[in-house]
Amino acid sequence: MAIESFTRKEQKYLITTSQCRELVHRMRPYMRPDKYGIDGRYTVTSLYFDSPDHTIYFETKNKLKFRQKLRLRVYDDADTHSTAFFEVKQKHKKVVNKRRMLLPLHEAYRYLDNINQNTNLEEYETSNPQVFREIDHFRSLYNLRPEMIVSYDRKALHGMYDDELRVTFDLNLRCRSDDLHLEHGPSGENFIDKDLVVLEVKVNHSVPLWLTRMLQDLHCEQRSASKYCTSFELLQERILSNTGHQEQVFIEGM
Repeated sequence: MAIESFTRKEQKYLITTSQCRELVHRMRPYMRPDKYGIDGRYTVTSLYFDSPDHTIYFETKNKLKFRQKLRLRVYDDADTHSTAFFEVKQKHKKVVNKRRMLLPLHEAYRYLDNINQNTNLEEYETSNPQVFREIDHFRSLYNLRPEMIVSYDRKALHGMYDDELRVTFDLNLRCRSDDLHLEHGPSGENFIDKDLVVLEVKVNHSVPLWLTRMLQDLHCEQRSASKYCTSFELLQERILSNTGHQEQVFIEGM
């Protein structure tokens, strides 16, 4: 989790929990649990940022060729002294570039509390001052502010014979906007059906043939699944209509 800059390709799928179980079983000869978490399992909780006119949402929703997001992330149980990851995620077509730095969560909050002042970035305790300057520029250029928290339980697998291959399964996806404190944990409202899993295949070049065949055999279809956009739409529906109606996301034909 400590790599601070990398570029890779990502393919996203929306699959059922039964497809997930079978895929994990078939991948065992090729994949091992990620070294982070317990048996590759951990919880991800992220604070997403957007502008007052929700530029980030519309750039993502409209699938601009180049788009980017800013998020502050913690793993598993965290308090204000825990390590947080401040990250800019940029995407051009299917190629993803991530630039991130590590800092104590309380330092991230101190920075956010002072964003309307002439902040001296050198005063903050961070792992990468250059990335911090990029984050500050991006936040200032778009007038970004905390928008919502998205959390999920992740199972991560790493290639046994291919160091470039990483596969993640995200389930129990939740969101909230009424409490933007990361240290309060991964609570929130499920924003996709609980029987669905977001599968991400992450490679530097191309997906191995054996994995491509497995995905085809199990009828796993590629599908865009923006966690931020789906969460945003659910929370905005709550604000605007206050009807208590939740639009569930299903895989067509399942």
